[in-house]
Amino acid sequence: MYARAVVAVLACLAARPALAFCGFYVAKADAQIFNHSSQVVIARDGDRTVLTIANDFRGPLSEFAEVVPVPTVLTKEQVHVGDRKLIQRIDAYSAPRLVEYFDPDPCAPQIAYEERAAGAMMKMEAPSAQRDLARSLGVKIEASYTVGEYDIVILSAEQSDGLETYLRAEGYHIPEKAAAALEPYVKQGMKFFVAKVNLKAQAQTGFSYLRPLQMAYESEKFMLPIRLGMANADGPQDLTVYTLTRKGRVESTNYRTVELPSGMDVPVYVKDQFKRFYRAVFARAWRKEGRRAVFTEYAWDGGWCDPCADTPLSHEELRGLGVFWDGPAPLVTRLHVRYDRDHFPEDLVFQETGNRENFQARYVLQHEFKGSLACAAGQEYAKGLDQRREKEAETLASLTGWHKADIYRDMGDQAPKPVAEPWYEKLWKD
Repeated sequence: MYARAVVAVLACLAARPALAFCGFYVAKADAQIFNHSSQVVIARDGDRTVLTIANDFRGPLSEFAEVVPVPTVLTKEQVHVGDRKLIQRIDAYSAPRLVEYFDPDPCAPQIAYEERAAGAMMKMEAPSAQRDLARSLGVKIEASYTVGEYDIVILSAEQSDGLETYLRAEGYHIPEKAAAALEPYVKQGMKFFVAKVNLKAQAQTGFSYLRPLQMAYESEKFMLPIRLGMANADGPQDLTVYTLTRKGRVESTNYRTVELPSGMDVPVYVKDQFKRFYRAVFARAWRKEGRRAVFTEYAWDGGWCDPCADTPLSHEELRGLGVFWDGPAPLVTRLHVRYDRDHFPEDLVFQETGNRENFQARYVLQHEFKGSLACAAGQEYAKGLDQRREKEAETLASLTGWHKADIYRDMGDQAPKPVAEPWYEKLWKD
């Protein structure tokens, strides 16, 4: 039952400050707008949910709008404009990371250590001509209001092509596949949350970007309608979902949820290529799982971490992201999905589990000792370095799919020295 539900899904900011959304973008005239990467923060306890969304929009703000399916009419009081910095904070806190260790002096043993990184609101009334057009197409304007810099309209529709025609008549260029994407939600009787930028209000905010939208609602369903987000996609899209829950990790119920490979030693040069490295790690894991899996990148009690990619969020920051209950810090789960129409035919459905096991996608850089190795222990240490470097190179090749010859080249003087082939092995080779 959708009686008191809001199964809207939007998207938000990524590790880079870019936000997109699991609905589709619509643009006036012929503006080409694509959403490649998105993030959403969900604070959930029972059937109560606070959804924080922001937008990765490329184009003039005058041409921006977003459409999100919601199963009930949201009142003005249920919608809020949030702080983008909070999304950046939870992203930084839960981000996959490198951790560095330094070998001790083998001639004077010591404990190795880790290097830690350490609005004014006004009511809008749709003109009567606009309402007449909507009515003739089986579209009803359920509510309209302004929140911060957003003009918001809640629509219902009897059929998807009527909704598409209405939006086109109102000056929006709808992606060709939008009607088909809208149809399942129309059949379910869901409403459509449409947000546009109020340029005058936006100018008064002093921000050069669009601030996140937040929605508070009640729903038995815990899901994200990603199918609609494929309507104007020009390829696979990445979605990062941060959940804040009381009991345990969040997992998908209709797609496999797997942990990314983690904890491996990799060559130290990866430090200067971490973005490229991690993209390759994720892409390889995604392909190995048949491009259908939901990946866990982080799961930890939100009150602490060890090691930390960034400091834990404060009580006030968690409250700003929608944690409405009192008590200990929530468990933070970070899920990463790369999806397309062929491999993710269903919307994402989630569940909160009782699993509170900590997990962090992290990769280890083990720096070699650079001082004198004149003692016997130092000589033994030096003998083992080539074997260690070879193992690190093999691990990196396995994680990323990179060629070992390229890895050796990038390792430079730390590449393992080639082992001379025994003379007799050449004798019987073809």
